[in-house]
This record gives sequence, C-alpha cells and structure tokens, in this order.
Amino acid sequence: MSTSSGSPVKSYALKFISGKYQGGEFPLKADKQIVIGRSSELDMVLVEDMVSRKHARIRVNSVGQISIEDLGSTNGTFVNGEKVKQAALKEGDRILIGTSILKLIHQGLGAGEVDESVAKQKLEEAAAAQAARTSTKASSMTGKIEEIPLPDLLQLFYTSKKNGVLVVSNHQEGRIYLRQGRVYYAVIDENHNLGPQKSFNRIITWEEGDFELRPADPQEFMVELDSSTEALLMDALRQLDEYKRIQQELPPLSAQLALATPLMAPLRELAPELLDMLQLVHNYGSLAGVLNHSEQDDVVAAEAVLQLIKRDYVRAL
Repeated sequence: MSTSSGSPVKSYALKFISGKYQGGEFPLKADKQIVIGRSSELDMVLVEDMVSRKHARIRVNSVGQISIEDLGSTNGTFVNGEKVKQAALKEGDRILIGTSILKLIHQGLGAGEVDESVAKQKLEEAAAAQAARTSTKASSMTGKIEEIPLPDLLQLFYTSKKNGVLVVSNHQEGRIYLRQGRVYYAVIDENHNLGPQKSFNRIITWEEGDFELRPADPQEFMVELDSSTEALLMDALRQLDEYKRIQQELPPLSAQLALATPLMAPLRELAPELLDMLQLVHNYGSLAGVLNHSEQDDVVAAEAVLQLIKRDYVRAL
C-alpha cells in the first residue's frame, strides 16, 4: 500500500484464527473494499448457515485506515467481543463472523499487492490443510488459544450468544459449557468432584492448546454456575494474579508434602481451617492433592499450605 504522495503505508491482512480457513490469510489493498458473505460472487466467501448472503464489508482508504460495516446480517458482526454496525479497525483486532475469527495483522511492504486469485487459492489450501488435521465438520469453530486467549474467546461467545461446549485440549482436556453465551458449567478430565468453579478458574489459566466449540450437550448437572460470564472471568483472572504472587514460595504441585517429624509446633495454635488443611496434607501428600480435595479455591488453599510450611507444621520432601 502507498499514499497518493508515494510514501509507503503499512500493509495489512486478515488472518483466520478459527473456522474453515484457519491459518490462512487474506491481504487487504489500499482504496479497496472486500465484501464477506455466503454468496459465491463475493470477495471472501464463507459458506455456512450463520453467515448471511452479504454479511459484512471491510474498506481500506488511501492512507491505510481500515473500517468494517455489517450489511444487515442475521447473526451479526463482532469486533473484540462487541456487536458492531460500523467500526474502525486497528492491528490486532479480532472479528467474528459465523464460526470464523479473523485477526487484523500487519504484513511486510508489498504483501498487499498479492493477486486476489492467488490469495483465494491460498485460503483453499489452508482449508484443505485444516480438513486434513481434523475430522470435525468444516462449520465447527476450532483454533489455538495461543492465537486468541480464552478470556477473549469467551467474551466473543458471550456477546454472540453461542451455545455449545468449548473443549480445550493440552495435556488435559477442559470443557466449558455455554448457554446463550453464558458459562454454566466447567470440568477438567471429567473430574466432576473438582467442581465447576474451580475447574473454570484453572482452565482460564491455560495459555497453550487447541480449542473447539462443539454442539450443545443435553447433559444436565446437579450444580450450575450462576454468575455472569464477565464476573466469572474477573474472578478467575484475579485468582491467577494472586496465585502467581505466591507461586515462587510454593513447592511444585507434584512435590510430596508430609507433617513435620517430630511435630514440635503446637496443634492448639492452629485455626480450624488450618487444621482442616493439615488433615488434607496428611491424607493426600502433595500440593496437587490438597488443591484438588479442598473445598476452598486454589489460592486460599495454597496460602494455607504455605502458612503450614512456614510455621513448620508441614515439610516439602
């Protein structure tokens, strides 16, 4: 891209971070608009039920300013979790259309001069590669949380009122259940004893892995989360900050914990909640075991274990 005076302007592209074309990029050109929708004659064709025939238009002016306009779509156009009719775009913004999440990225000079037919061909190659990697339907929403952090993803789902099960996989499998965009249950590795609140708080801390939004699950749960998605996210992120604050002082999750021998510190000096934690240390013998079996949230339980260690009731082996 260049201005009318000939000086270079940043070149941008739309990078698909979920959906059929995940991993593909569509370069944007100065003084050019692209129309996105289901109709086959458009610049960017997204064939799925949640995309309207003409869904949205993205414009780039002569000085590189970029804007998006919803064209009266049925299911809406979302930018950074907000439903928009028209909005200016900046680098890093994420757009949700149907099951596709597109991120506005900066490219090197000259990248915007790529021929449209070549760009479309590369998108089809990305779609073929994505289909080879997964057996899910092309209309399912998949991606990597390195590309879009879980809090941002859940905010998108909340404002677009998505139904389904968000499955997040790394060395564990987390499931977050959504009803009209609201989180109502969460579980890790089908361990329902952990409870939905603690499971949700832990999943939110994951920074690597794959995600997939699967169809709604008719399974019913005895206990459901009743806080708003925003409140759940704020509480989870607060706990993450507090846990990081004490993490350097804590033993590793897998480290063995045991009562100090001989136990010189007097038990009568412990408050009831610390006595309960001491019993969990005795019964389960590791920080992970204590956190998994405590009725307290992870931060409260970890702080209690840290107190027991500092006061020489418990030792890490």
